Amino acid sequence: MNHQQYELTIGWLYPKLMSTYGDRGNVICIEHRSQWRGYSVRVLPLDQSSTADDIRSVDVIVGGGAQDRQQEIVMRDLQGAKAEAMREKIENGTPGVFTCGSPQLLGHYYEPGFGQRIEGLGILDMVSVHPGENVRRCIGNLVIKVSATRLARDLEEMTGSKPYLIGFENHGGRTKLGKVEALGRVVYGLGNNGEDGTEGAFYQNAIATYSHGPLLPKNPFVADWLIQTALRLKYQRPITLSPLDDTLAMQAREAMFKRLKVNSPTVAAAQV
Repeated sequence: MNHQQYELTIGWLYPKLMSTYGDRGNVICIEHRSQWRGYSVRVLPLDQSSTADDIRSVDVIVGGGAQDRQQEIVMRDLQGAKAEAMREKIENGTPGVFTCGSPQLLGHYYEPGFGQRIEGLGILDMVSVHPGENVRRCIGNLVIKVSATRLARDLEEMTGSKPYLIGFENHGGRTKLGKVEALGRVVYGLGNNGEDGTEGAFYQNAIATYSHGPLLPKNPFVADWLIQTALRLKYQRPITLSPLDDTLAMQAREAMFKRLKVNSPTVAAAQV
């Protein structure tokens, strides 16, 4: 099978309701990095008009952030057969990146600053609570060292260095993890709750994070991991992606590491 015969369908969760923080950039990044390699890509909005079969048809899932009101609308829609299809996809290893509001939907519940608790899908063993309007939001640049065992190993194999992610967080909710593995440890910023040093969560092949930016253009090797994982799962064969010229993205990362006075992965790796 040549590259032209590989096809990816990106499922974009509720693009009109959950794109508050520009996370459509994650969709664009996956789409373009696939197309640059000659793969065929389709972006499928997963919204109120979608069915459970639509959810089952996708190869990668992308979810973004939303305000509390929009999250309520989404959760009222994502019930029954559609919720079961989402659980099946994640449990069966479909890769995805879920940012800010969408990880809260995958957890057990989210308690907003005002209003009723929003019940989640319970896929990720975590809860999120907004401490109230008088409590300062978690806002600012974010750097984490990936600590999720399998993902950290995969990314280090792909890049040759310890995986650090750069992003920007802007959230009022505080997330506490249960038995689910954290995505990483906070190097700069506040992370899940500003207390325990964790950021995000990683389950099966689902990446949950508070990191905007958007995440993938700032960390293109994560987009490649999602693409490679999706193709391997779909076609049940070993697939290695051809390299792309990421010079500008890497220079931007180095500039941010320097600005935040954080050792870059290459420096950190040399110190181990």
